[in-house]
Amino acid sequence: MAFPHRPDAPELPDFSMLKRLARDQLIYLLEQLPGKKDLFIEADLMSPLDRIANVSILKQHEVDKLYKVENKPALSSNEQLCFLVRPRIKNMRYIASLVNADKLAGRTRKYKVIFSPQKFYACEMVLEEEGIYGDVSCDEWAFSLLPLDVDLLSMELPEFFRDYFLEGDQRWINTVAQALHLLSTLYGPFPNCYGIGRCAKMAYELWRNLEEEEDGETKGRRPEIGHIFLLDRDVDFVTALCSQVVYEGLVDDTFRIKCGSVDFGPEVTSSDKSLKVLLNAEDKVFNEIRNEHFSNVFGFLSQKARNLQAQYDRRRGMDIKQMKNFVSQELKGLKQEHRLLNIGACESIMKKKTKQDFQELIKTEHALLEGFNIRESTSYIEEHIDRQVSPIESLRLMCLLSITENGLIPKDYRSLKTQYLQSYGPEHLLTFSNLRRAGLLTEQAPGDTLTAVESKVSKLVTDKAAGKITDAFSSLAKRSNFRAISKKLNLIPRVDGEYDLKVPRDMAYVFGGAYVPLSCRIIEQVLERRSWQGLDEVVRLLNCSDFAFTDMTKEDKASSESLRLILVVFLGGCTFSEISALRFLGREKGYRFIFLTTAVTNSARLMEAMSEVKA
Repeated sequence: MAFPHRPDAPELPDFSMLKRLARDQLIYLLEQLPGKKDLFIEADLMSPLDRIANVSILKQHEVDKLYKVENKPALSSNEQLCFLVRPRIKNMRYIASLVNADKLAGRTRKYKVIFSPQKFYACEMVLEEEGIYGDVSCDEWAFSLLPLDVDLLSMELPEFFRDYFLEGDQRWINTVAQALHLLSTLYGPFPNCYGIGRCAKMAYELWRNLEEEEDGETKGRRPEIGHIFLLDRDVDFVTALCSQVVYEGLVDDTFRIKCGSVDFGPEVTSSDKSLKVLLNAEDKVFNEIRNEHFSNVFGFLSQKARNLQAQYDRRRGMDIKQMKNFVSQELKGLKQEHRLLNIGACESIMKKKTKQDFQELIKTEHALLEGFNIRESTSYIEEHIDRQVSPIESLRLMCLLSITENGLIPKDYRSLKTQYLQSYGPEHLLTFSNLRRAGLLTEQAPGDTLTAVESKVSKLVTDKAAGKITDAFSSLAKRSNFRAISKKLNLIPRVDGEYDLKVPRDMAYVFGGAYVPLSCRIIEQVLERRSWQGLDEVVRLLNCSDFAFTDMTKEDKASSESLRLILVVFLGGCTFSEISALRFLGREKGYRFIFLTTAVTNSARLMEAMSEVKA
């Protein structure tokens, strides 16, 4: 049922060291304010901080009270205030208002600002503008790698996607380069590097510069990880826009997995309380079903429940000694599993999902991916908008239609946009402008074929500086060419008869056998060839001719085990479906994949990042 790892699968590195490093650095920074202090934490940092240093650790280092950074005035009476924040302008204004209020009241206290993962010049400028630069001390907590699971590291930077892919803001690329540098210092060097995408190339070059500056640190070391693959999210928007049907993806789409844990409400816990559950490989039941297509999960969970009952029933015929043994050893494990069978409570969610509408939705998505019945799919989307099912869902379907069809014909674009604005409100108008700029929802220009001149211009246009040439050209620049890529890479499997989801034959199982994730197929093809050779046409269709790179060093020091470990870096977020697909590929080919992402994402988060209407 669950996919076991092959007996010859390579061991994963131990990433708990990253947590220890982050914790020690934070403690060091807190101790620079000796004595009692109050700590103000930004909401975004609360969950990651909890995974690194919980409240009791903070208390041990003389943190007195904890406050959330919010717009209300702070009621702290402490003489020392410490702020743990992301480098954002609004946070600087908040800190300035506190410091200036103290000045007016004639109070003198000590203030320390700790920026995570790094401080930006703009923040220091604001502190100076507000006249408090001399009153606060600033530090960086370079915490940019949070191990969410044995094979998943997250930078917990969801804003990376919008900042880079919409605003063209490159400031986080340095953070990525620093994170890669830390990984190569601890687990490196990485003998083989591959990448695709403009951001991937910039991050790679910056990281290489850091390595050269500190030359010699990893020299002579045996690599632990043989390959690293960097990939931009905009190389494959399609996969991120699809509804997820592997179990972990479905839980994320339904409940939002936040920083590796999920809040199950009363409808799941069957009590009046909510329950926060950590979802990772340590949870045995969850680990067995996380990568499964959800149609297999029910049978598995009910079988589990029956097995548990049988083990409970065994105790009836036991004597005292056996009973003691049972209680001390097995019962603990059973209780644990019983609690974890709360996952079975997700059945309530599945019931919502497996109603007719979810089946219809999946059918429409599959039709879009395969390029069949486009008129019917368009009608389905119109109906979705008219019924006001959900503004985010309707947007997602429109984007999926646009990318798979290489842009909408002007008539459809205008009609869908008008219906959407009438249905959900004119305040969404700016969102359409954002989606167009990012190439997610575009309109085909009349006679839209790329001439040689236009394709030259479009290469220029992907550069933000030259991006003002005109909207018409910029929409040409971001042609998705999905159909042609899909044909070239065989993304839609030819299936004779039913696709057996219980015994998956390829990565397409993560979308019910209908579609192999493009990002995962690219990774598979490049690893097979150990280069981009033979993929020139695909790279051209992806508009990445200048941004596909390979860097191989001599492999004499790399063990055969390390060469089967692959670190995949997703810039702009990755989905649980892609993680499941690559775990499957690893089992098939004897690799192990490790994932590093700027944040775990899904279709709703992607759309919300582009939206100008805050939910």
